[in-house]
Amino acid sequence: MKHALRRLRTVAVALGAGTLGLSLLSVPAAEAYSVQPLAPQSQRAPESDQFSAEGVTTVGELRTIDGSLSHSQEGGKQIIRHPGASYVKVHFSSLRLADGEYVTVSSPDGRESYRYDRHLNRATGADYTTDGQPGFWAMSVDGDTAVVTVHSSRSSRTSAATIDRFWRGYDATEIKQHNFTTQSVCSTDARRDVVCYQTSHPNEYAKGRAVARLLISGGGMCTTWRVGNTNRMLTNKHCFSTQSAVSGSEMQFNYQCATCGGSNPGAGTKVSGATLYKVSSGGSSQLDYTLYSVNNFANIQSFGTLYLATTATTTGTRMYVPGHGDGNPKRLSIYEDTQNGATCTVKNANYNTYNISYSCDTSGGNSGSPVLNASHRVIALHHLGGCPSNQGAKAHLIYNEIASLIDNG
Repeated sequence: MKHALRRLRTVAVALGAGTLGLSLLSVPAAEAYSVQPLAPQSQRAPESDQFSAEGVTTVGELRTIDGSLSHSQEGGKQIIRHPGASYVKVHFSSLRLADGEYVTVSSPDGRESYRYDRHLNRATGADYTTDGQPGFWAMSVDGDTAVVTVHSSRSSRTSAATIDRFWRGYDATEIKQHNFTTQSVCSTDARRDVVCYQTSHPNEYAKGRAVARLLISGGGMCTTWRVGNTNRMLTNKHCFSTQSAVSGSEMQFNYQCATCGGSNPGAGTKVSGATLYKVSSGGSSQLDYTLYSVNNFANIQSFGTLYLATTATTTGTRMYVPGHGDGNPKRLSIYEDTQNGATCTVKNANYNTYNISYSCDTSGGNSGSPVLNASHRVIALHHLGGCPSNQGAKAHLIYNEIASLIDNG
């Protein structure tokens, strides 16, 4: 008996009075500083402000905070910490900086650091997200601590910045506690860290570099990837479908473990969403795609790109899926159940008008993953889970709709 299909994503965020209008489809739900931290004085934001939608995955929690930071206060530093958080994403309601001054939001070890001056000029390397309200969101910092620092030659006690909110990412246990999951790992989970295949499957490993983790408006995860030779990205429409949601989201490339089976992912490279180009609509809305671009495109070009198949695939075709299931570091689904056993194949190339089906392992957060064939062309855009019929929207049909907007090589 078939399990109910589920969307492998997180959607619908409301922040204050403004709603980041993410589209819900009418289908069953799918898949060492001395500065004192501010977190003890913070409170969970009201329920109406939280990332929530019935039947979907939640990966973060919004907190309110009263954080006014001056040039002289504690050496111009303030710590925002939530013990055990998987990431911290800080919101500045205001910046009051003179020319030459700037603030940084960094991890304690300095591995990640994002710089903002009074002009918030992306052309100088700054990157950030917005939510339609005053202020801006700094790029997220992996881990449970963000260090905010004012860099200035002045010693004025006047406020240089005000922090009023932050997202903190749930850990793996909390994600399970906060979310209901329908099984889409079919039999034994055969997914492995992408680095496990660097030698044995070098092409699959290399193609997976174009795939990124998508942090949606601070509180949800999907998978996304670069398509074609220009600044274009694809994910699912059910991940986001509006310009405001694109502007509120981050893409994290190269988020993968350094050793096979390790728990040692680097921070990778993060860029923000830029321009929404097209979403599936009308009769083909079931293709469930969003095409958009990113800011600071030059920063992610070295990770390569993927190309859409322009003709239909066939049943029995070998396939694989790189992605960020459950928001984890990137993994590859190459084998069905056991390593070096049966490889993943297309079970039904014409499951219905818009979808192919397969039992290759996926889970919540894999939404938007590319499904590739042995020639390393994308044959489907993964978007539904529920064994034995995980499904992806047919790539050649998506190509027919967006061909004029991409350079498919």
